[in-house]
Amino acid sequence: MDYLKAFLIGGAICVVGQILIDRTKLTPARILVCYVVLGVILGGADVYEKLVDFAGAGATVPLTGFGNTLAKGVREAVQEQGVLGANDTVVSVVTGNGLKDVANAIKFCGEPMSLPNDLDLLVEEFAKRGIKTK
Repeated sequence: MDYLKAFLIGGAICVVGQILIDRTKLTPARILVCYVVLGVILGGADVYEKLVDFAGAGATVPLTGFGNTLAKGVREAVQEQGVLGANDTVVSVVTGNGLKDVANAIKFCGEPMSLPNDLDLLVEEFAKRGIKTK
């Protein structure tokens, strides 16, 4: 019965995606982003967990499941460590180039750091720039 539930729920999620591709002007990339965001929203609202309990892999394998996992990780981190304070620094380490408008991103944020894969060098570079680490 678990296989049937997973097939039906996972298949329904895929059917919705295919209908959106066929009947709207949304690109597949935008639909995938919508799925991840929907998973985050439903996961943050504790709704997606009920779907996972019912459908198992049929709910966790599609991108909505990835969004749910993101929300779950954030929820657990906030419960353990609290929310960021007003004076905390947030750093994003980006591997590859997911930016679509690189010139304006650099104009706004400044030149990116490019460092070898070495945590000590990263912490040292942060210290030079006044970025606090734990």
